[in-house]
Amino acid sequence: MEKYTAQTIFSIFSLLLLLSSCVSAQLRTGFYQNSCPNVEAIVRNAVRQKFQQTFVTAPATLRLFFHDCFVRGCDASIMIASPSERDHPDDMSLAGDGFDTVVKAKQAVDSNPNCRNKVSCADILALATREVVVLTGGPSYPVELGRRDGRISTQSSVQNQLPQPGFNLNQLNGMFSRHGLSQTDMIALSGAHTIGFAHCGKFTNRIYNFSPSRRIDPTINSGYVIQLKQMCPIGVDVRIAINMDPTSPRTFDNAYFKNLQQGKGLFSSDQILFTDQRSRSTVNTFANSEGAFRQAFITAITKLGRVGVLTGNAGEIRRDCSRAN
Repeated sequence: MEKYTAQTIFSIFSLLLLLSSCVSAQLRTGFYQNSCPNVEAIVRNAVRQKFQQTFVTAPATLRLFFHDCFVRGCDASIMIASPSERDHPDDMSLAGDGFDTVVKAKQAVDSNPNCRNKVSCADILALATREVVVLTGGPSYPVELGRRDGRISTQSSVQNQLPQPGFNLNQLNGMFSRHGLSQTDMIALSGAHTIGFAHCGKFTNRIYNFSPSRRIDPTINSGYVIQLKQMCPIGVDVRIAINMDPTSPRTFDNAYFKNLQQGKGLFSSDQILFTDQRSRSTVNTFANSEGAFRQAFITAITKLGRVGVLTGNAGEIRRDCSRAN
């Protein structure tokens, strides 16, 4: 009886392991090789055209992908029009150019008779994200495909699912670990802020009203404080956006980490990566080696793209990314 019980437990454990790896196993490169073999080239051309119109295409698309995956998984639920995830305060600052990039790429894919209604909005968003990284000088990487689109998008599902500008390292690690992402993954993905932008209202407390005893966050570089006050003076429209990387904001590089070493992280959640001893060594590694950062970013964004995906017969292939079929 004891032997049978042990075998049964082992079998159940093996089955659970199989099921847990099944989802990511269903994602694969070349998923559309037979149904839409040119999908990557089609998306690449559409994204390039959009990028030539405005640089904001790059950070907006990259941020859109992150926000989508962290809420309900990478299922393009963020694309569904209001009422939806977009109505939550954490998503209302998402730039329209990210949404427009996916819409234009979807239109380009569906204009090909062989591809019409065969490629998910979720996969198009994942491919578009790779393209904007490459267009800004970042690494190219194989994109696993086979995601299906979700049918549900609610404002409430966003609550407490996205990292906040004031998070400390424990809060960041806790949120990322829920999605199977390590501290190194989190730091590498934070490096995407090298082409990011932020609104004044998200960080001005650090330079005007940090605490009852300190008006200015002591971890900020004093020269950087002067720059930030010039760009976001008291009384400015909180929606004004500035670059998160003050040195090379249009290039996907490791400058973000070099900035952290100098106290030039825009959010508290950026600067904490250097001020906390537990993560400082990784920041230093990425600052000293762009190659190390690029490889870690590829690993992290590939893992991000597997979060909560719908595959097989789950979900759907949306005809219109802004609404369920």
